Amino acid sequence: MDTNLYPATSLRATLVVGDNDDARSTLQRFLTSVGHEVTTVPDAANARTEMSRRKFSCILLDVRLPDGSGIDLVSTLLEREPHVAIIMLTDVSDAQAATLCLQRGAMDYLVKPVDLQALERAIARALARRRDLIEQADTQAWLQREIVQRGAELQRERGNLERITVATLEALVNALEAKDAYLRGHSARVADLSAMIAAELRLSDEQIELVRVAGRLHDIGKIGIRESVLAKRGPLTAEEFEHVKTHVVIGAQILAPLTHLREVIGFVRSHHERADGTGYPDGLANDAIPIGGRILCAAEVYDALTTARPYQEKMTPEEAVARMRDLTGTVITADVHRALVTVVAQRGALVFLDDGA
Repeated sequence: MDTNLYPATSLRATLVVGDNDDARSTLQRFLTSVGHEVTTVPDAANARTEMSRRKFSCILLDVRLPDGSGIDLVSTLLEREPHVAIIMLTDVSDAQAATLCLQRGAMDYLVKPVDLQALERAIARALARRRDLIEQADTQAWLQREIVQRGAELQRERGNLERITVATLEALVNALEAKDAYLRGHSARVADLSAMIAAELRLSDEQIELVRVAGRLHDIGKIGIRESVLAKRGPLTAEEFEHVKTHVVIGAQILAPLTHLREVIGFVRSHHERADGTGYPDGLANDAIPIGGRILCAAEVYDALTTARPYQEKMTPEEAVARMRDLTGTVITADVHRALVTVVAQRGALVFLDDGA
């Protein structure tokens, strides 16, 4: 464990603060004789100056100083050196003031005239307490660093797990689409186009990525749809259509445990809502539909129009956006259609998966 939070200070570096020259000299001689490195000053101003020059492990501080109160000086000294051991020197009448100093952070007080042997014991106690405080502070700082480091590691592990989870779900979607030549690559194309529409709408980078992920996973719920219905080439019966409509709810339920995909789940659930409120599953309209759902809806329609299907020939990009203009206000919203038009107009510089298929 790193215990270097506080710079090294001589355990015996001691500052004596008092206006009585004889008393300071006596204390200096005695403390030097028992191994202390002693500096003496007559007042608060000089004490502050010495504290700015070097670090002390112990300070003997008179309650009464010629230029101020030792009581007020305690807080100032502790701000500069939080774990310095301060011992107050006081007249009998100043005992109450000395007690106030203890409340402010001093470690002990002695009544003058000071018994030198009692002073030595008091300094030893104060320095031992100082060591304990520094060790506690070092331990706390170490623990905080460990917590931050472990938290960062856990965050990285969580991020890796989340990416693996999404990649696994994408692989399931790919496997599902691989069974149908007409749907192969559909989710990848929808994801790419949706991300470009989101960028054209000036969504944030984070939102663009969420839209892209939603595009990759928007049909995950089709895992819960009967294969006979998914593979059917003719028109669906009313019952079959109601069954197919459940895939958005099933998809949201599959993704529900992945709390980091909360917005993605909303996009997946709402990608078959319509601008006029006649979509499913919740009958949302216009801005009540999450922006990702509105974008996915337009990307799905575009992909359906521009890829070959057994019941229709594919349209050119220009024909598709022209056809989709008739759907604004009913199926798709006008702002998303405008963004799609811009993206398609720039498509010459873009590469989509399965282009030319």
